[in-house]
Amino acid sequence: MSTLNKPVRVLVVGCGNMGASHATAYHNAEGFEICGIVSTGKSKEVLNEKLGGGYSLFSDYAEALKATTPDAVCISTYPDTHEAFAVMAFEHGCHVFIEKPVADTVEGAKRVVAAAVKANKKLVVGYILRHHPSWEKFVELAQELGKPLVMRMNLNQQSHGYMWDVHRNLMKSLSPIVDCGVHYIDVMCQMTRSKPVWVSAIGARLTEEIPAGNYNYGQLQIRFEDGSVGWYEAGWGPMMSETAFFVKDVVGPKGCVSIVAKEAGGSGKSDNVDAHTKTESLRFHHAELNENNQFVKEDEWINLTDEPDHQELCNREQSFFLKAIVEDVDLTDHMNDAVNSLQIAFACDESVRTGEVVRL
Repeated sequence: MSTLNKPVRVLVVGCGNMGASHATAYHNAEGFEICGIVSTGKSKEVLNEKLGGGYSLFSDYAEALKATTPDAVCISTYPDTHEAFAVMAFEHGCHVFIEKPVADTVEGAKRVVAAAVKANKKLVVGYILRHHPSWEKFVELAQELGKPLVMRMNLNQQSHGYMWDVHRNLMKSLSPIVDCGVHYIDVMCQMTRSKPVWVSAIGARLTEEIPAGNYNYGQLQIRFEDGSVGWYEAGWGPMMSETAFFVKDVVGPKGCVSIVAKEAGGSGKSDNVDAHTKTESLRFHHAELNENNQFVKEDEWINLTDEPDHQELCNREQSFFLKAIVEDVDLTDHMNDAVNSLQIAFACDESVRTGEVVRL
């Protein structure tokens, strides 16, 4: 509950996949109260019905802000609206939960952070993997492998139907390696806690159904100051392969840790949001050899019993948002990390477009 012993009144903006999940979290949480739902299309009616009806619905965000005077705003719209919507919320004295990325430019993301600081309000960015116990364990074990680290990650999505509509809309403002890549770049930065020094990336436009100049397949490489290196690959669309679409692996001098998602990595799961966060098992391999060059230890399988689904992860994100508001948590590092990962992702985007290595 808030310090005023009243629920935090939240305006939900955007009712797609993530917006609906966040609204469900608010609907079921004691510390929040939804004061309005905003979307330009019919999705707000669908969501309102799913939540039992009774919520005020708006098509215009500015109008909704004035009419509801919320304590907080949840922004899950397309990225090209993020900056304007967040800044407007801060100017109205609201806390903000915003889906990643913070904005569709680095300068825009910095302006959002500056607006949060100026308003003395909380800005929480939807880095969902930071709230997943198995991903936290993955990062923790990676830090036991010594340096340098080699980080190998991808998320290719063979999208069709509704998800292909979502991806095509996203690509009006961002490429897959920016939109999805910020998560995994953030994970790499947590694993190394080292400064990235340069990035290189390639991309391909595999369909005429996206804007000219954008690409629906990309792969990036990052080199860190401590010698660590990482790659990340992302592709969207009906043509994408489901072979090895889910690779989450980190190697160091002392061994390696891998996420092994036997179920979530199966055929037909690549555009399923639940499958993107599922870990199922961590495989911890130790590199130590005896005098006969045989492994000293067998691989460890770590099965964490706390395996939240997508909705539960959204619930945990919103619990963190509530805690940040109520307990006045210092979010300086959280905000800086969000801008940092976005800056790296856009540098990768620049590398695709120019064909050059980008030094950071």
